[in-house]
Amino acid sequence: MCQACLPYPTRRYLLGGLAAALVLPSKAAFAADPPPANAPNAITGDAALQRLMAGNSRYVANKVDQRDFSAGRAARSSAQYPIAAILGCADSRVGPEFVFDQGPGELFVVRVAGNVLTEAGIASLEYATQVLGVPLILVLGHSNCGAVAAAIKSADGGPPLPGHLPELINELAPAVTATKSAPPAERLSAAITENVRLTERQTGTTAPLLSAMVASGKVKVAGGVYDIATGKVRMV
Repeated sequence: MCQACLPYPTRRYLLGGLAAALVLPSKAAFAADPPPANAPNAITGDAALQRLMAGNSRYVANKVDQRDFSAGRAARSSAQYPIAAILGCADSRVGPEFVFDQGPGELFVVRVAGNVLTEAGIASLEYATQVLGVPLILVLGHSNCGAVAAAIKSADGGPPLPGHLPELINELAPAVTATKSAPPAERLSAAITENVRLTERQTGTTAPLLSAMVASGKVKVAGGVYDIATGKVRMV
């Protein structure tokens, strides 16, 4: 049966369609022109990162910008120009728009437990950078990450996890292994930071699109860890 005719197209079909669309002109694939040269996000990755960190400083100081969320709503219905793509954890305590004090349309957010880079996540970041013109990808981990803590317990011989959880644990295993000699009190923090570093490196070297855009200087990849208790983001 035709995959497109199924009531719920398969994940492979959807990802294949996105991959095919990315190699077509953006207008044909997404009914939108490429971002104009003077687009709001036509800035460098360094400039985008500075804006994020300035927003985080406002958030930490509880002096966030006041926003009228209805303003610009009609304009955003036809186009979006996010200044950064955030690959973050799905943890309910970590909302990137709040953490970086950014408004609607300013961040393209990909969230998955443990902020690991999945196949669908790669496709999402490819879309953000190639089609939307995002100049920055920020991998954002956070303190007391439950996914990383579970990966440490699993590595230490904990009971088997149900469902698809072992697949997530496998993605986090390299960071856990690399930090196994850390003092017990520091092990979780060390593994969280190492996971950000490894994911940042993986993101910047993922061929063919992300690696090419990073090599050309069109896209910057960075990593940070958000401290839930203080609200501050520490770059790694």
